[in-house]
Amino acid sequence: MSKVHGGLPPMEMDEPFYVRRRPPPFNFWNWLYNSDKGTVMGRSGESWIKIGIFYTVFYGVLAALVAICMWVFFQTLDPRIPKWKMDRSLIGTNPGLGFRPLPPEENVESTLIWYKGTDYDNYKLWTEALNEFLAVYKTPGLTPGRGQNIYNCDYQRPPPPGQVCDVEIKSWTPCTQENNYNYHKSSPCVFLKLNKIYGWIPEYFNETRSLPNGMPKQLKDLIQDEATRTPHTLNTIWVSCEGENPADIENVGPVKYYPRQGFPGYFYPYENSEGYLSPLVAVHFVRPVRGIIINIECKAWARNIHHDRKERIGSVHFELMID
Repeated sequence: MSKVHGGLPPMEMDEPFYVRRRPPPFNFWNWLYNSDKGTVMGRSGESWIKIGIFYTVFYGVLAALVAICMWVFFQTLDPRIPKWKMDRSLIGTNPGLGFRPLPPEENVESTLIWYKGTDYDNYKLWTEALNEFLAVYKTPGLTPGRGQNIYNCDYQRPPPPGQVCDVEIKSWTPCTQENNYNYHKSSPCVFLKLNKIYGWIPEYFNETRSLPNGMPKQLKDLIQDEATRTPHTLNTIWVSCEGENPADIENVGPVKYYPRQGFPGYFYPYENSEGYLSPLVAVHFVRPVRGIIINIECKAWARNIHHDRKERIGSVHFELMID
């Protein structure tokens, strides 16, 4: 008869007995470099070489594929001719008007030109903004490619291929830097510029019998007079500036335009030619009423220019106040 040792059956006494031990604490420096195993961050030198070669080849092939895709993409683009033009572009076919000088950047949403005519430190903000804007017109070197390809255009002498029309800045008198753009005399000048649309060809109002009803009478009389005296100058995108409301019309006073009341047609179509500069119209407000805000709206006139205040196409709005 077998004896029972310690009250346990013989089978249970022969089974191995395991004790769970706490794993050794993580040693960062030992993980970083283990001198016993010769590993760095848990990998041997051979392992690091293999993984290094793999990722070098992987990212090299990936970079090559991206470079090939970009090269193929840029082969479909022309640096001067946009891929999407006219109706297919985001800009569309109806150009808008822009004005200068603009208010300071901190008032980016404002369209108010407000200054004190007798205070140089006050109105120099606006004259300096005009100096900066007009610098490219006075210094040909500031516009890439502008120089030898400048051509003295006229209505009967459009620019030859590869050349661009010169913008004659001397014809802006009295709206010149030397004259402080007449801001010191409380009769300021504002410059208008038509937004550029590649390939857009204006349709001129060169038929005086079909002028639109909304066109100001002063402009209608001017077009009819030009049709009689110099009909070849009717190829012009005309502009007009007047007060928006009856009170504004009365307060804005006489308005003059330099060098003429519109953008000459020989500047169009715009084809992104090297050295091209948009034509400008200097609008001179001769005697605006002082001490009151005057709402002014300027419009560009051509048969294929439509006006929409909400969309800001075909016209531009700004306010003028002189203390």
